[in-house]
Amino acid sequence: MKVMVSGLVNVETTLKIREFPIPYFPIDYPFFGIHSDVSGVAFNVAKALMTLGNEVRLTALIGDDEEGKRILEKLEREKIGTEFIRQELKETPVTVTLYDQEGKRQIYCDLKDVQEKELDFMALEEGIKDSDLVVLCNTNFNRPLLKRVKAMGKPIASDVHVLSDLEDAFNKDFMEYADILFLSDERLPCEPRQFLVKMKEKYPSKIIVMGRGKEGALLYVRAEDRIYKLGAANVGEVVNTLGAGDALFSAFINYYGKGYDPVCALSRAEVFAALKIRCSGGAKGFVEEATVEAYYQNSGIVVEEVVTEL
Repeated sequence: MKVMVSGLVNVETTLKIREFPIPYFPIDYPFFGIHSDVSGVAFNVAKALMTLGNEVRLTALIGDDEEGKRILEKLEREKIGTEFIRQELKETPVTVTLYDQEGKRQIYCDLKDVQEKELDFMALEEGIKDSDLVVLCNTNFNRPLLKRVKAMGKPIASDVHVLSDLEDAFNKDFMEYADILFLSDERLPCEPRQFLVKMKEKYPSKIIVMGRGKEGALLYVRAEDRIYKLGAANVGEVVNTLGAGDALFSAFINYYGKGYDPVCALSRAEVFAALKIRCSGGAKGFVEEATVEAYYQNSGIVVEEVVTEL
């Protein structure tokens, strides 16, 4: 499968802490607890899709600085093309993530001036035409692409991450255009099933997936007008949940795009994500399909159909 991925790429620093909330002290020594690497939603998704055997084109905006050079070098090493990477920002976005031994995390994301920029559609058009699916991450420079990609007849996948309002002004465009729509249950204003029912009634997505962490996931399939509840996959110790949502999103796209039915695709995506969070770092821990299959049969995922009526 050929996939165009457009979104944020940044340099990520992770710090393992003892606990939340963090008590004040002037200095600490978390030996081997601080790591820095290239990450960002678009990079994580692109790398995961490539690991699962897909052909990926990645487009992103970075700066002409040391962090930007580091990203370009990383993309070359990972064999992810840089044809659609633009060094147009004043500085490259960076993030700092704190996480504890229970997997809880707190992310500080410095986007620099990326939200003020736009992509040149003409430079991307041929790459989009040659793609089977386009992943448009929820960042401002992707907003003008939504209508154009839809007009080209290409399916769109988008993850709006944390959502607390169906009328959310920042994410509304992405929810209106996405054929495959993902979100988290982290800050919902009501019970997850209730929110999902309201979402499927308001937005036209063919597939809606709500990631629920250790509770598993909810899946809405419009062709059946059914909601499924999937329990979490059990594959071993959790080290750091950073990037779990990106892994779930990427793996579902992979399996669904290759013809698996939605429930089977999401079940395998849960295994992929569970294996990923045994490592620390948003772009680390991805495995190939053969490894997913090796764990899948004993993953303990329970699937139930739930009512769609409120």
